[in-house]
Amino acid sequence: MSDQKANLEWRDGAVPVSTRFDDPYFSLENGLAETRHVFLAGNNLPARFSPGFHIAELGFGTGLNLLTTWAAWDASGQTTPLRFTSFEGFPMSADEMARALEAFPSLAEYARRLVAAWAEDNTLATLDGIEARVVIGDARETLPAQDWQADAWFLDGFSPAKNPELWDADLIQQVGQHTKPDGTAATYTAAGFVRRNIEAAGFDVTRVPGYGRKRHMTTARKRT
Repeated sequence: MSDQKANLEWRDGAVPVSTRFDDPYFSLENGLAETRHVFLAGNNLPARFSPGFHIAELGFGTGLNLLTTWAAWDASGQTTPLRFTSFEGFPMSADEMARALEAFPSLAEYARRLVAAWAEDNTLATLDGIEARVVIGDARETLPAQDWQADAWFLDGFSPAKNPELWDADLIQQVGQHTKPDGTAATYTAAGFVRRNIEAAGFDVTRVPGYGRKRHMTTARKRT
């Protein structure tokens, strides 16, 4: 298990930036709107929500994607817990997470619960109301050990140019193997090698309009 921590600096006092990867954790414009555009809309959510629905994610970061999805799940009228599994190599501290999530007051109640559980156990074993798990360590080692297939993937590592390990062909193959037939994936990047790796992992890949200043992003559907 990795014991490496996130190395952060703060842009404008509010946006955490990884000094390891020289990349912000969420959009400098509107991180919540970006998450909704890229990961929810990109996976046709919440329309696809159903009991037992399982989302998996590469790159837990601040937990913003989990909170955004959790709120959407509750708002959609689901009465059973969402299942959410995320992989994180460099976890931030609970204090850092709390500071980052202050940028999203509409998610404050969810954030309070997340930060409290994260402070106790950063696998989120104690978080109530959602069946969440964060797998700490190198996803290239930890994902192959999993025995499930997800309905949807959020591919949210740092920029492929700066964090190529989370986008390499072998890891994306594992994403494909851990996706149900007709399952989906979405990512903010439209880098050519990423799209090729996703396609080679068994997905039909589409380039669609990105969020804000990003012209394009990628959505994908697992071939049956």
